[in-house]
Amino acid sequence: MARAAVLGRLTWRVASVVEVRAETATARTLLLDVPGWPGHLPGQHVDVRLTADDGYSTQRSYSIASAPGQPTVDLTVEAVEEGEVSPYLTDVVGPGDEFELRGPIGGWFVWRSDDPALVLLVAGGSGSVPLMAMIRTRAATGATAPFRLVYSVRTPESAIYADELRRLAADGAVDVTLVHTRRSPTGSARPPGRLDAALLESAAWPAADAPAVFVCGPTGFVEAAATLLVAAGHDPARIKTERFGPTGGAR
Repeated sequence: MARAAVLGRLTWRVASVVEVRAETATARTLLLDVPGWPGHLPGQHVDVRLTADDGYSTQRSYSIASAPGQPTVDLTVEAVEEGEVSPYLTDVVGPGDEFELRGPIGGWFVWRSDDPALVLLVAGGSGSVPLMAMIRTRAATGATAPFRLVYSVRTPESAIYADELRRLAADGAVDVTLVHTRRSPTGSARPPGRLDAALLESAAWPAADAPAVFVCGPTGFVEAAATLLVAAGHDPARIKTERFGPTGGAR
């Protein structure tokens, strides 16, 4: 049974696009129907493979945005300048189109709804995608673990899931702190700037509370955030990170 389950995750499946939702000017969520999908945990990702008519194929990894048990498997993709796969997924693919994926992949960077520990989520850019799956899972399952999200984006318009995060915050599902690095909202008391120790201290759970910490984003952001967290006293063993670069990695 265990071997069959592993083989199932390594199987390429045909995913059909059910719906495409705009998230920002450069990010789209693809709602996929994936026959035979084995289920997933929040934080896992999939490999996506595109194959051209001439037989050329290429693949990239993308984080799953949807909570387990939803009718579709959702991938939020942000277009990467001069990228080979993401511009096709964000600008070309539409309802009815098909491509291949395999997964779910990953068993370490995951949150389980029966874990009562405080949860601190730290995201940079499209690193919010797997963390959003965790937030959605908390809301869907009725889990009571308190969540805090510190989300670093360039401008207010570049925050993925902005409206949904506002609704979830209003419902008490998650406390959200947005960090704007290039331009802050009009009237904001906080000038634009990178995540720093003072901001993290005010927005994150104290290290003494021993939260489970998940950090996701570009490599430089993840390394800087993890360094700040350790310097603030957080146990490195409780800090799980996932990073991506311009040419690969889960997003």
